[in-house]
Amino acid sequence: MKVLKFGGSSVANASRIRNVLQILKRYYSEGERFTVVFSAFGGHTDLLIRMSRLAEKGDEAWKEAFEQLRQRHFDAAAELLDEPLRSEIWPQLEHSHEVLRNLLHGIFLVREASPRTMDYVLSFGERTSAFIITHALRSEGVPAAYLDARKVIKTDKHFGAARVLEELTCSLIREHYAQHPEIQVVTGFIGSTKGGLTTTLGRGGSDYTAALLAAGLDASLIEIWTDVDGVLTADPRKVKKAFTIPALTYNEAMEMSHFGAKVIYPPTIQPALKKEIPIVIKNTFNPDFPGTRIAREVPPSPRAVKGISSISDIALLTLSGSGMVGVPGTAARLFGALAQAGINVILITQGSSEQSISFAVQPSDAKKAKRRVEKAFAFELEKGAIEGVRLEENLAVVAIIGENMRYRPGIAGRLFQALGKNGINAVAIAQGSSELNISVVINREDESKALNALHEAFFLSDTKELHLFLVGVGLIGSTLLRQIQQQADWLREKSGLEIKITGLANSKKMLFDPEGIAPHEWKERLNAEGEPMSMARFVAQMKALNLSNSIFVDNTASEKVASFYESILDASISISTPNKIATSSSYLQYQRLKQIAAKRGVPFMYETNVGAGLPVISTLTDLIQSGDRILKIEGILSGSLSFIFNNFKKGTRFSEIVREARKRGYTEPDPRTDLNGIDVRRKIIILARETGLPLEQKDVEIEYILPEEVRNAATVDEFFQALEAADAHFDQLRQEAEEEGKVLRFAAVLENGQATIRLLRVGPEHPFYNLSGSDNMIVFTTERYSERPLVVRGPGAGAEVTAAGVFAEIIRIGNFLS
Repeated sequence: MKVLKFGGSSVANASRIRNVLQILKRYYSEGERFTVVFSAFGGHTDLLIRMSRLAEKGDEAWKEAFEQLRQRHFDAAAELLDEPLRSEIWPQLEHSHEVLRNLLHGIFLVREASPRTMDYVLSFGERTSAFIITHALRSEGVPAAYLDARKVIKTDKHFGAARVLEELTCSLIREHYAQHPEIQVVTGFIGSTKGGLTTTLGRGGSDYTAALLAAGLDASLIEIWTDVDGVLTADPRKVKKAFTIPALTYNEAMEMSHFGAKVIYPPTIQPALKKEIPIVIKNTFNPDFPGTRIAREVPPSPRAVKGISSISDIALLTLSGSGMVGVPGTAARLFGALAQAGINVILITQGSSEQSISFAVQPSDAKKAKRRVEKAFAFELEKGAIEGVRLEENLAVVAIIGENMRYRPGIAGRLFQALGKNGINAVAIAQGSSELNISVVINREDESKALNALHEAFFLSDTKELHLFLVGVGLIGSTLLRQIQQQADWLREKSGLEIKITGLANSKKMLFDPEGIAPHEWKERLNAEGEPMSMARFVAQMKALNLSNSIFVDNTASEKVASFYESILDASISISTPNKIATSSSYLQYQRLKQIAAKRGVPFMYETNVGAGLPVISTLTDLIQSGDRILKIEGILSGSLSFIFNNFKKGTRFSEIVREARKRGYTEPDPRTDLNGIDVRRKIIILARETGLPLEQKDVEIEYILPEEVRNAATVDEFFQALEAADAHFDQLRQEAEEEGKVLRFAAVLENGQATIRLLRVGPEHPFYNLSGSDNMIVFTTERYSERPLVVRGPGAGAEVTAAGVFAEIIRIGNFLS
């Protein structure tokens, strides 16, 4: 014998009931022995409660709610039943609804709905659904009989959540089924007292009905049919990548349910647990899917953690004080006071020092709990032995659950690492000695982020989903998006990284999509769906989404964007940027950003500030961290100036080379920005700071290569005119260098704590001598690399290499987070 139970979502309307009928017909045709329990049609219990409360308040709107319920019942019957069966049951339906109408009218008159009355009102939901479905089954050729559970399930008079008289109930169940061989269609949720008064079984009552029937019939299996594919690894509304757990032990299932999984309600399945009757959770809308099997023993799982669950809103109270240390009975007094007040405790944690006990309750009970505990410890509070009762609200509990955790070291470490790397603070921690679950109290706003971070850590450890927020989709930004698109499959397959573009913006519009913006359609979507850009609103929305593994990418040269770095890092969001403004402005600000990143445990990466895609800062960092001492750094740090002086040879005019560099886009529209060494200064400042020097812009000495009249020209055109007039000056510099067998190179030098930018003459022995094209070159002279310095050379500018450098940082951040 199997006991099947269908919840309200499975029988919400006639179409869904037909699905159920097909399932039951198949069971019957396959020779299965079964009985089936039904909840009220979806939403009907809430509707019954609503109309009762309206009637109790004297609000005649109860009549409208009643008519809505009546119509839905009759519509379902009309759709499911043909003549003459429809006409046969119509009078019974009419009579049943007339009784309900009179009952509600009585509530309206006396302005009272007692628990006893409410149980009778609510029983109409299950009684009507089971009655209609019984006749629908008969019309399909299944010999079904309607069983009002009040005949066989006997309870006390605790209306609203009656206690079942199990011995009597089991006896009545066995007796009834022995005398009625038809397929019994049973009303869930309801029972009756010995005297015949209608009662309800409380939360999860229909599951309880199924469990009682299973226990009384010594059933081989209970099937609970719902609208999901079994018990999932996490709430699919909060974790999109949650998947079905094939098997759970009873203990694991009860832990999952306690912490928010709503598939089963533990107290209701106790009769089944006593007889070790397996339970299978199946999906009415996907009946061939195996679902989740719950039993005493299940096949071994390769995973230590079976599921992740949460309670979305709790309050945490903490009783603390030195007067608690070593005092027997403190906990008994605390929880005794709460029990007397009827307050349920969700979670308890106590430090080994015995100086504090923290416990979580429902927010609605928080203030009452605080008053009761303060009353119980009034003497200690007055004497100062106890400091008081601290109340913290707007919290949530997340828990990882699995019986295998006790055999696997490092589970707690992985949990706290996943939370920590996403900036999620643990307010309180609880773990039982059975190691069946580890529970962590966190801020409520972090619940979804925590669930996703933990789900990735324990179930998707082979895949890490990164959420990118990009500001700046010009040359570098658009190139980065193209590179991400081209490399997406490889990264997913080889590195386990899935990059999701969650937000992006240009100077005019911004767009967000938590499900991801496809890199090949970002431009069309931004133009069509984007809202007006505001950097403050962009950051606020990014924070509000509060997604795990978030990375902010600034592809601009905007001081405004850089001013938000502090706020972004403080929200535990990693940053990758080629924007040099933040790291080359005041040393105090640079230091502050580094400290905030370190405090929050998030990467702040800016490798592309100095050499685009070249590993300049990382090489310098590796040298320092490995114990080498930096003696000198020499750098040709400007691709435009590299191109100009690499091509300034005999027979060429300096002004012509500058024009060509501008034409190719190597220089800024006004080449003086490059020729005056402003950008080079920013880069050498960044390198100096990475070595530990608190260098400011005023500390960098620049020997200008442009004559004063060229520097001060009013317009770009006038600048080129003045530059042509100075060609002889530059030609003389070139000749003097050639006479010495040297070439001219515009470079920055950091040595003995001093930074200078000037035009150097270098011979064949120097690495700069053979530089060509627009390459950058950085030469590190250290104690280890003294005779032959360490050289980093390559393209130091351009959208492709800069975007590639940012892309590499995104991947490094992803690897850090995993």
